Amino acid sequence: MNVFVDPLRRSDLPRGGVVTIGNFDGVHLGHQEMLRRVVDRARELDAPSVVLTFDPHPMRILHPQRAPRMIQTLRQREEAIAALGVDALVVVPFTREFAAMNAEEFVRDLLGRSLGAREVHVGSAFAFGCGKRGNVTLLSQLGEEAGIRVVPLDVVAEGGEPVSSTRVRTLLEAGSVSEVRRLLGRPFAMEGVIAKGDRMGRKIGYPTINLKSENELYPRDGVYVTKVLLRSFERTFTCVTNIGRRPTVYEDYATTVESYILDFSSDVYGEPIRLTFFERLRDERVFPSMLELTAQIRRDVEATRLWFLSRGEG
Repeated sequence: MNVFVDPLRRSDLPRGGVVTIGNFDGVHLGHQEMLRRVVDRARELDAPSVVLTFDPHPMRILHPQRAPRMIQTLRQREEAIAALGVDALVVVPFTREFAAMNAEEFVRDLLGRSLGAREVHVGSAFAFGCGKRGNVTLLSQLGEEAGIRVVPLDVVAEGGEPVSSTRVRTLLEAGSVSEVRRLLGRPFAMEGVIAKGDRMGRKIGYPTINLKSENELYPRDGVYVTKVLLRSFERTFTCVTNIGRRPTVYEDYATTVESYILDFSSDVYGEPIRLTFFERLRDERVFPSMLELTAQIRRDVEATRLWFLSRGEG
């Protein structure tokens, strides 16, 4: 997949394509349905499939105090979109100048002049242009004038509720990573590098890696069944992860993401990793002593091992 940034200033964009527009944060089941339709339709027309997205999230510029924490980094979004067979990702740097563009300019300058779009597929609640004054009806009218066919798609539901990035964020903030896995069609993942910690885990027999994360959104504090991709080993390892402030050891400590990798002893400080979340085991809590904390970690490790064994993974 080719990535193009700042389309209004470029002349090398794929033209005549089937385009879809959105933030696509999380690339959840609803997004995936849209993207598959766009890819399939583009192949029918022998045209490029194009995703038009924005970075940062528009709310970060227009209403920063209300801006959502993003489920994915831009790189994670790119990877998830590419995995669905999309030909091109066009990233609009969202600025106040861009936000001032009215609906007519959006269609004429971006969809028409820059992309030469043949078709535009959007969700039924799609809004665009300055103040989000444009909707699917207006987009269809302006598209007809510009020779662009507009195809709306109804919201995808799961469990009787619409699948949305907001729903995924709410579930993550509640620690419901198994439900998030269902709505994403894959486990939630955090990325970053392994940073040096205080080596407290090593002192009690459970050395951990500390993730310095690039992600904005963390699951709720607690203990999780996870896997970690260590790129230098080119494989994943089973681990148990604690997100929280380690209240048994410290008072008023910053939130950390610490993982104990099962059956592993190599030094991997500074290595880039991807940490994926499968199931929540328990809340983080204060233990009366380090001995009792250690005993609970032992039970967490066993529970994690059994979780994967019960699913045919050793």
